[in-house]
Amino acid sequence: MVQGTEAAEGPERERGDKAVSDFVERFAAELVVAGMGRMPSRIFSCLMAEESGVLTSAELSERLRISPAAVSGAMRYLTQVGLVAKEREPGSRRDRYRVLNDVWFESLTRRDEIMLRWIRVLRDGEATVGAGTVAGERLAESADFFEFMIDELHGMLGRWREHRAAQAR
Repeated sequence: MVQGTEAAEGPERERGDKAVSDFVERFAAELVVAGMGRMPSRIFSCLMAEESGVLTSAELSERLRISPAAVSGAMRYLTQVGLVAKEREPGSRRDRYRVLNDVWFESLTRRDEIMLRWIRVLRDGEATVGAGTVAGERLAESADFFEFMIDELHGMLGRWREHRAAQAR
């Protein structure tokens, strides 16, 4: 079960733990519908609901009642896509996993790099199949779309920074 508030005792704490656990499973189910795997979704949701945003593999295994192997496989995916960072537990050889407070912002910022690589490959593909062909036009339109998305993403992320700065005042 996912951890609740440490200060609560007895039945009150159990209700809190149950509510957090239910949230984790609901959010994970939404991530699965969006295309993320079940285990990465559950682990990411658990980290999002954790006050510190940091848990070890053993803690994740215990809270989600899953095997260490399931945690390991899901963490490979989550770190690869940049939703979770792996770090050393201070004074230990154990790894722990951290979800960043600005995880969505960082994730979208990294998408920029991915889309730039896609654009290069799509432009190469367009040249390979022929710019005037139907396939070439399809590849060019895809590259144009990603160029448009990058421009829009930069503007949107800039507006988000301004919005957050205004809220902090």
